[in-house]
Amino acid sequence: MSSPERVVAGYDGSEPAALAVRWAARHARLLDADLEVVHCSLWPLLTSDLGPVQGIAGSGLRHQAQVVLDQGKVEALTAASEVRIRTSLLYGLPPPHLRRMSDGAAMLVLGSRGIGGFMGLLVGSVSLELAATATCPVVVVRFDNNPGGRVVVGIDSSGSAGALGKACAIATATGADLLIIHIIHSPDGRAGSAASVGPEAAGHVLGTAVRQARALAPELTISQELATDTSIPRALLNAARGAALIVVGSKGQGLIKGTFGSNAHAVLHHATGPVMICRQPSGSRQAAV
Repeated sequence: MSSPERVVAGYDGSEPAALAVRWAARHARLLDADLEVVHCSLWPLLTSDLGPVQGIAGSGLRHQAQVVLDQGKVEALTAASEVRIRTSLLYGLPPPHLRRMSDGAAMLVLGSRGIGGFMGLLVGSVSLELAATATCPVVVVRFDNNPGGRVVVGIDSSGSAGALGKACAIATATGADLLIIHIIHSPDGRAGSAASVGPEAAGHVLGTAVRQARALAPELTISQELATDTSIPRALLNAARGAALIVVGSKGQGLIKGTFGSNAHAVLHHATGPVMICRQPSGSRQAAV
């Protein structure tokens, strides 16, 4: 018998992390997956005195780290009391630990606690780094205002097979409708006006993706949209208003190591709901959003 899938959620005691853990717990239960809540304590990087203060029960930095982790478990069980859950307390910087924990996982779920200087640009550095480097799909939960909404997946000219497959799996597990959108990028926003891909070719890409989705999940209610816009992220975000989840692919080739595609980056920063980033495997020829 094969091992069940595993959903990993990072938890640091903040409200954004609590929102992410609750989201992860609900989806782990629906996917019949195990949930692993991970807390990474930074205190060993700052001091070697982690033990309790003599004569004071429940004191010490090691104890406090365990308290934070236990709180994460409570958040998960509050959202999904039946979920199979385990916890891991690790010491050191979160990115390398969570990257390692993501190996073989169905997804890694993170909160967003960035403090950017502009409204709407609030995704934290840890979430961005892991979205670009983790070995499994990464979900960043900034808001979760429409849990009953549809799942929206953006596909590119390759068909974005990885993102499409994950979107089908999540929609099936949650009972959500699925919207598949392909966007023609055009300098002036008009189809056929010096657009990167013509309407006929774009329609073929979209139709193929819809057929693949119906083969993967015949029980789903699937709709499709072919849009033309000067901005791919804007068109995707407009289509995803009220969605429970946006799923996008990423070729993982940003300007510097540890970054990812600019369109996926923009969607992640501006989305008003959870976003799943599916990076294509290393060496794949697949293009991505």
